[in-house]
Amino acid sequence: MSPSLNLNRIAHFVAVVDTGSFTAAAERLGVTKAVVSQHVARLEQEVQATLLIRTTRRLTPTEAGAAFHRACTAILAQAEEAVVRLTEATDTPTGTVRVTAPFDYGTAILAPAAAALCQRYPGCHADLVLTDRSLDLVAEKLDLAIRVGWLTDSSHQARRIGGFRQIPVGVPALVDGLELRHPGDLVALPWIAQSTLRTPLRWTFGHPSGDRATIEASAAVTVNATPAVRSCVLAGAGVAVIPDYLVMADIRAGRLRHLLPDWSLPEGGIHAVFPSARYRSGIVRALVDLLIRAPQMGTEEEEEEEEEEEEEEEEEEE
Repeated sequence: MSPSLNLNRIAHFVAVVDTGSFTAAAERLGVTKAVVSQHVARLEQEVQATLLIRTTRRLTPTEAGAAFHRACTAILAQAEEAVVRLTEATDTPTGTVRVTAPFDYGTAILAPAAAALCQRYPGCHADLVLTDRSLDLVAEKLDLAIRVGWLTDSSHQARRIGGFRQIPVGVPALVDGLELRHPGDLVALPWIAQSTLRTPLRWTFGHPSGDRATIEASAAVTVNATPAVRSCVLAGAGVAVIPDYLVMADIRAGRLRHLLPDWSLPEGGIHAVFPSARYRSGIVRALVDLLIRAPQMGTEEEEEEEEEEEEEEEEEEE
């Protein structure tokens, strides 16, 4: 790349492709049409390639120009994000952040994080919209959406902020004493179904040996919210598959049993989804950072290791 190539020329070129004409690009950038034309011409000289096909009726990018436009768009976005981050390094987040998340994640993780945000920065206000429906970020005027599971909409920018395991659980009174060694052994048990899932009673388990097993269970109770699934399981009405961040505390306390710990279900991701890839306010960034650092529930093995370390520390102190 020529040493004289700069972001200003790149910005003019991107504006021309985005708007479809030199005139519209000039209006967007607040300069004259001649200035835009000069920048694009100079850019073509520097990269030694024809980027635009000009006719009396239309202006379209060449194949090389289209590829260059995609790369330049990413460059400008990164530059803008760098400026925003630099500015926010000295600025205190303020304003309102409107966020949507599923009931379970919103209650267990998002609400405490939002509370911490508002306590840390008194000028911040959080508006939480908890629903298991996937809301339209633009129509609902949302700054951020937390998607738990597997992303299907690629029209927005997303950032992975965590993950979760799906854990089959049941109360001791229901499952203790049963020989549960294979996923097929769970079929005879009553199940609590989460109706918003695509296949609430069909689960495919994997084993370290490479074996896989798919089961189709029958529901004793069907509900449309994961916290209610947990409540039904705790009441002894049946077993269910529930995200780890909702049940690990119950498992550690002995209220629930982790069924078939040698088998596993596909892990899911937790993503922060933004309505715009070009700019995120300081309050949005601050909340996302808190969610990334939010205490994770951890695995049972990690909990056992922590307990062992605590015991060792106590012995050393004695």
